[in-house]
Amino acid sequence: MSLTPTHGSPRPVRAPEPPHRGLTATFGLALGTFAVGTDAFVLAAFLPSMASGLHVSQAAAGQSITVFAVAYALLAPLLATLTARLERRALLVGALGMLALANLGSALAPNLAVLLATRVLAAVGAAAYTPNAGAVGAALVRPELRARALAVVIGGLTAATALGVPLGGLANRWLGWRSALVLVAVLSLLAGVGVLARVPALPGSPRVPLRKRLDALRRPGVLAVLPLTALGMAASYTAYAYAVPALHAVGVDAGDVSLMLFLYGLGAVLGNLLAGVVTDRWGAAPLLTGAYVAMAGSLALLAWIAARGDAPAWAVGVLVALWGGSSWSQTPPQQHRLISAAPDQAPLLVSLNSSAIYLGISAGTASGGLALAHGPTAAYGLGAALAVVALAFLTATARTA
Repeated sequence: MSLTPTHGSPRPVRAPEPPHRGLTATFGLALGTFAVGTDAFVLAAFLPSMASGLHVSQAAAGQSITVFAVAYALLAPLLATLTARLERRALLVGALGMLALANLGSALAPNLAVLLATRVLAAVGAAAYTPNAGAVGAALVRPELRARALAVVIGGLTAATALGVPLGGLANRWLGWRSALVLVAVLSLLAGVGVLARVPALPGSPRVPLRKRLDALRRPGVLAVLPLTALGMAASYTAYAYAVPALHAVGVDAGDVSLMLFLYGLGAVLGNLLAGVVTDRWGAAPLLTGAYVAMAGSLALLAWIAARGDAPAWAVGVLVALWGGSSWSQTPPQQHRLISAAPDQAPLLVSLNSSAIYLGISAGTASGGLALAHGPTAAYGLGAALAVVALAFLTATARTA
């Protein structure tokens, strides 16, 4: 289904391809979200060499990650309005082209100021791509397949959490951080070719002022979803942002940290894909309830292990995978709830959900840093507590949503 309104009112229009082909086309969109996710996560593997190459501290180099996240969160809803009239496939390909150019600029940056400027440009491309990819993926399939389509599209992002940091570390070791960023640019271009080849042309929608678009935020179903997205991601990132010291505290050796991060990412990929199937069959609320229970339980057990000082490696691996799975199984049902609440505003609401994800990551990183001053046990414990708060919020607002 397409979500294009006509004659001033939203009216569903059949997509140009049959539903089963629409679901297949979402794999082309997923390649793009993988490129976006790789761009967002891979810098964590470059910080030491990037700081050395630019002659700044690691903390200063880390601003490149913060600038990207903040710019993305602020720009996503604005770009959803400014690009409303553009044909969807052309918009997606153009966004990936900008992402490629921004990464080339980052690779050539002579100083930190230029690097930060190119990270803002990368955020423009990412913020224009990811929300619209989710909305297009949902528009290409029947309503009963919508959550599965969203899971496939977001699956590219979760795959980047599994592979971005490990692959970034290898590329940084073999090629250097500048050459590694060139590879991210090449990946973005390849993703653009994939979208062009697999995604059918879809029209944009009539331009509506941002103020009128934001009227959708007054709908109770929308107000019940966006804060939950931020809460859930904050719960996950209190400890994940400081994964190295947090994993050391539960007995993971330095050589095994990459393996544990891979298990987190593997759990994220599986949790995301299962979330789409479960949401289509049984609804969003049961899936989200299970996710927050699993997140609270896994983080609480990791806090207990950190307090004790050791545990079998296999047990830690299982808990880390469960943590990743519960964290990234939130996104498909949350997007599904938003689109169901206001289908005529799907691109904007998906963009706001993306903003909420990054705001939650920022809040979790900040609060996790404060908790980490009291030890990794506190960081894990804070994440578990926030997951319980998310569960309580879901319970209180489920009927409204």
